[in-house]
This record gives sequence, structure tokens and C-alpha cells, in this order.
Amino acid sequence: MLKRWLILMLLLPLNGYSQSDSAFKADTLCLHRQRLTALITGSTLLYAGSMTGLYHLWYKDYPQSSFHFYNDNDEWLGVDKAGHTTASYIMGSLGYESLRWAGVEEKNAIWFGGSAGFMFLTVVEVLDGFSAQWGASPGDLIANGLGSALFISQQLGWKEQRIKLKWSFHLTKYAQYRPELLGSTFPERMLKDYNGQTIWLSGNIRSFLPQNSSFPAWLNVAVGYGAEGMTGATINPDFYNGQPIPHFDRYAQFYFAPDIDLSRIKTNQPTLKMLFKVLDFIKIPLPGLVFTEKGMRICGACF
Repeated sequence: MLKRWLILMLLLPLNGYSQSDSAFKADTLCLHRQRLTALITGSTLLYAGSMTGLYHLWYKDYPQSSFHFYNDNDEWLGVDKAGHTTASYIMGSLGYESLRWAGVEEKNAIWFGGSAGFMFLTVVEVLDGFSAQWGASPGDLIANGLGSALFISQQLGWKEQRIKLKWSFHLTKYAQYRPELLGSTFPERMLKDYNGQTIWLSGNIRSFLPQNSSFPAWLNVAVGYGAEGMTGATINPDFYNGQPIPHFDRYAQFYFAPDIDLSRIKTNQPTLKMLFKVLDFIKIPLPGLVFTEKGMRICGACF
């Protein structure tokens, strides 16, 4: 849902700040108390602000109810759930990097930072659970947990992220038919139009090869998942505001394409390192293959 991406956008500047000091090494054993205090204060204020904003934007004008669950697993052909997993994974990465910047010991940073996405998004689910308009989604909770688990397990086992979750977006024709649901402006469509969102699992080839391999460290291979033809969450309506909506087939799409791991590109520029860290969550469009129920095709730039 849009709410998870709004929280993530608020947390990205915090991670950028945590990467800005090149004199500090992430593997230090010394706790930097001033940085930890600044991190806790900043993240608390950001999170409190985001929760307050979400309450006024999403919940204030809707009736409340007793806490309840709502099964929405059949909505948006699963793209929403994949998005929850990705958002939780990214938040976990930001949490870990920020805690290491503050000098927190490695395992504590892994567990507490890596769980940040699940903890933050669980609070959103609780708010949904008390809203008569929505409800806490068991599927969302599981997806959030999977995102945190993917980050934590790799950091514990490999001490690095060899397999990353990434996101990409392209404009689609479907938003024009349901602008209130799929967005009317570019920022809204980027966050709300699930037809244009693709979730990627990007694996780094070099990290699985012998240490003396000369294979490029920045080259990844990625598989993606998306869907198209959706003008409604579960079914496509025939009309919107009295106007007919064309018939669209709803179908899933699978992608296979190369990818670039920006975090593995070597540079001595602190600002560039920070930029690579932040942008690494976005899948760079590259040629690849698309598989649907209609067959296979080649895409010149897979989004």
C-alpha cells in the first residue's frame, strides 16, 4: 500500500546522513554515542511525524472499529505483497547501515536494524486493524517478515547482501481510467499504480565465485515480478464516474534481465558512495526477457 512507501521515503534521508562521513569505518568496534543519540532522536522524530501524518491522511476521517483482520491476499495479483517484502527489506538495510554508522556491534545492528522494516510496518498494520475501512492483513505481516528475514539471514550467513530486493516503475495506460485509485500525477502513479511496478530479486554473481575470479563485481542477474491490466484490486469495473472502462485482461509478468549492483562500484568519493547506496534499491532498466501467459518477448529496457 502507499503508506509503506511514504514511510520509506521519509527514512531515506536518514540513511544518506549516516553514510556521509567517510572518516568513520562501519566495522569499528567503538560505539559512537553522539551519533547513536542523533540517530535515535532523528529516527524517533521521523517515525512519529510519519505516523501522525498517516493518521491525518488515512485514518482520521474514517470510522474506527475494534481490532480485526482482513484477508486481501487476492488483490493486485500479489504485486502489493511483493512490494511489502521489498519495503521491509530496504528499511532493514537502512536500519542496519545506520546502526553500524553509530558504532553499534555487528550482530545487534543486524537484528535490531534488520528488523526495522517489520517493526515499522507492523505498527501500520495495527492502525489498519482498528480502522473499519480496512483491517490488519495477515498477508502483509508475512510479507513484511519475509523482507526482514531475507536481509538478516544474508547478513548473518554471508556478512553481505548477495541477493537484493529492488524496485522499478514505468507509466501505464491504466491510470487514466481510475485516477483516484491509480494516481493522477506522476508521483501518485509511481506509488499507487501497481501495473507499473516491478519487484526484482537481484543476485550478485561474483559473490558466489572463487575469490580469485575476475568476473565483474558490479554485474548482477535479476528476476522480476509484475502484473498488468488491473483497474481494480480484485476485479476490473466496467464503469468509472458513469464512463465505460475498456476491457483489460489481468495477467502476471515475469522478467529475466542483467542488473548493476551500484554498491559494488569502487569509488573514493564519499558523496558518490552515498548516492550509490541509496540508488541501489532501484533496478536499472536493461534489456531482458518477459514471460507472460501470452508467451515470451524481448524488452529493450525492462522496468
